[in-house]
Amino acid sequence: MMSDGGTQDFDIAIVGGGMVGASLAVALAPLGLKVALIEAVVHDSASQPSFDERTTALSNGSCRILETLGVWSGVEAVATLIRKIHVSDQGRFGFARIDAAEQGLAAMGYVVPNRALGAALWSRLEAGTDVRVYCPAEVSCITTDERRVNVGVVAAGAATTITTRLVVAADGVQSAVRSAFGVDAESRDYEQTAVITTVLPQRFHGHVAYERFTDSGPLALLPLEGGRCTLVLTLNKATADLAMTWSDAEFLGEVQRRFGFRLGRFLKVGRRVPYPLALTRAARTSAGRCAIVGNAAQGLHPVAGMGFNLGLRDIASLAEIIAERRHESPFDAGAPRLLADYDAWRAADRGGVIAFTDGLVRLFSSPLRVVQGLRNAGLLAFDVFPPAKAALSRLSTGAGGGARVPKLARGVALR
Repeated sequence: MMSDGGTQDFDIAIVGGGMVGASLAVALAPLGLKVALIEAVVHDSASQPSFDERTTALSNGSCRILETLGVWSGVEAVATLIRKIHVSDQGRFGFARIDAAEQGLAAMGYVVPNRALGAALWSRLEAGTDVRVYCPAEVSCITTDERRVNVGVVAAGAATTITTRLVVAADGVQSAVRSAFGVDAESRDYEQTAVITTVLPQRFHGHVAYERFTDSGPLALLPLEGGRCTLVLTLNKATADLAMTWSDAEFLGEVQRRFGFRLGRFLKVGRRVPYPLALTRAARTSAGRCAIVGNAAQGLHPVAGMGFNLGLRDIASLAEIIAERRHESPFDAGAPRLLADYDAWRAADRGGVIAFTDGLVRLFSSPLRVVQGLRNAGLLAFDVFPPAKAALSRLSTGAGGGARVPKLARGVALR
């Protein structure tokens, strides 16, 4: 859709209405600013890449952000809580467990279907906010000067140009907006593919999320309603191609071999979808009058389920800085000082999560026996060391590493 009326001059234009971009639009909506959101594919379309059949593991901090934005009520009914996390290494004795109750938490996080999250976010945007929505629409060109950015938009076959003080690149790993501002992104192919599907185990999952490392890559099982689990099976590319051709019985047999029988036998499997895996990291989180958020800033391996949670903290931080500065006269959402503050705020959190996720992939894919022995000992040590568990549980609130926690993640509305 394209909303009716309104000026073509904006304070902020968000390019990309997936989970991160739509969340930012919802966060900015109450601030009395002129905000545009440009998205190529309607949220409930089968071809929408952000709101597909995948699920997302939300940290407690992310749930609090969505609750503060008024979005959580739209997904709570279909959210499955994670009470415990179990990490193990196939063929070795080492394992680690984290129990929410032992950490004084109601849950370590929640698993939410992406389609439900998309519907909740866009329902908020369509409920009378002042955000000007261009969808389906595409950006045809971007030009900039010291004071503003001109964005060419094509919607329903008609071309128009909007001007804005700040453009937000929320258009994914292959961000055209990021490229338009001359920001490079390094990419490292993990030479792995995640085959994602839903499985039904014989035993109830007990609200436990499992992460099991195997010689060919990690396997994750996330609890879902009805006793089902989301399965993220990481394979090398050649094996993943074969896995897409296996019968359901062959596929479940391979999952059984890798996971074991903690949940009994796997009885059913849903549709399998392959996703190639890589680490992508933008050289900067801003440039000129552009702020870079979510997958446009960093695309992560799903091994620890931190990608969207990190992106949500991107937008919570940016929205908070904008909220604090919007009363300045004159207000400039793309001012260098504002974007410098955003860069500084995100640096430690972003760097730490990228290093942690990439380090896990490297550690648990190493064929060296000495490394395998060390990680086995490390898991055993972690399991009996409460301070380490407490530190990891703090990541579920977005407070890892002593980073500044955004107001939205603390349940404080932006004003």
